[in-house]
Amino acid sequence: MNRRTAPALALAVVVACASLLAPAITPALAADAASRAPPIVIGHRGAPAYVPAHTLASYLLAIQQGADFIEPDLVATRDGVLIARHEPYLGGDHADVLGADATDVARHPQFAGRKKTVLLDGMRLTGWFAEDFTLAEIRTLRVNERLPALRPWSAAADGVHGIPTLEEIVRLVQRAEATTGRRVGLYIETKHPSYHASIGLPLEEALVRPLVEAGFTDTRRVFVQSFEVGNLQRLDGLLDRAGLTLPLVQLFGASGKPWDFQVSGDARTWDDLAKPLGLAFIATYADGIGPNKARVLRVSGPTSADVTSLVEDAHALGLVVHPYTFRSENAFLPGPLRQGDDPAAIGDHAGEYALFLATGIDGLFSDNPDHAVKARERLTAGD
Repeated sequence: MNRRTAPALALAVVVACASLLAPAITPALAADAASRAPPIVIGHRGAPAYVPAHTLASYLLAIQQGADFIEPDLVATRDGVLIARHEPYLGGDHADVLGADATDVARHPQFAGRKKTVLLDGMRLTGWFAEDFTLAEIRTLRVNERLPALRPWSAAADGVHGIPTLEEIVRLVQRAEATTGRRVGLYIETKHPSYHASIGLPLEEALVRPLVEAGFTDTRRVFVQSFEVGNLQRLDGLLDRAGLTLPLVQLFGASGKPWDFQVSGDARTWDDLAKPLGLAFIATYADGIGPNKARVLRVSGPTSADVTSLVEDAHALGLVVHPYTFRSENAFLPGPLRQGDDPAAIGDHAGEYALFLATGIDGLFSDNPDHAVKARERLTAGD
């Protein structure tokens, strides 16, 4: 584990003078990418391009499509159980910002009195929140598709699927491994750690305990990621005391700064942390980075891109790089790779994957794991 041994600051000096922007994907860079281990495919929230996100059905489909890891985002219930939701927000008044209601909670009159307004990482939201519900109450809710206009086939399953717990997701993976004989991992994200700590529901021990109890602590099968720095530092210490060395990954936003830095007054931004000295700091508590994919490259044409030095700089410090999020609809693809004017139509996702895989990334998050797996197959076949 590089965070235990790497002389991060010394390495940072070596790479500090690296160019912040490379002109394009060069043959040498592509050759280096081909020589590395095949990148892992992470089913982002499962396979949400086809089935509502963060449901057992979505996770299972991602596994069936060949994903090496599935990604549950975790929030806490009132009784401290971790459940898979992208936000503690379960639904309310913010479809214009967060997409369609995440669940059917508004249809349950017995919960009408729990609607409230909170400040969640600087965003004022009015609705229902997981921390006000016990697990037994959560089990009465059903999940909705967040992007029904783009994914109507997934929206057709609104009201069908329930909300799983971390323990249930682990059992799903264990059953899939027993059935397929293939190792499948969890790539867990802790959502809004500062918020959860402020309401008396800290996430760190609540996350580690179920993994230990299930015996699911193989370093090859679990990553833990967060957009907050302090959360990962606390997890690093907790894991160390427990004799565990699960790899930790620092997520990067496209702009701004970690929310715990905002709260503490730390002046550093994501841009600062993406520089060599910032990456050296990350290497003291984490094993990789999960950047917004725009921090790796920007597509400049159907087969060309402007590539930053982020992958090279991170690799110099022993950090793996797993950018997010790859989606196949035109709405999420850069202009040169869109096909037609319909935002819901499938664009040239193969072209986007090819450009990113040529940079030497170690893995990627995809809403369409089947497309990502095919792209990796083309890479390893030398096509």
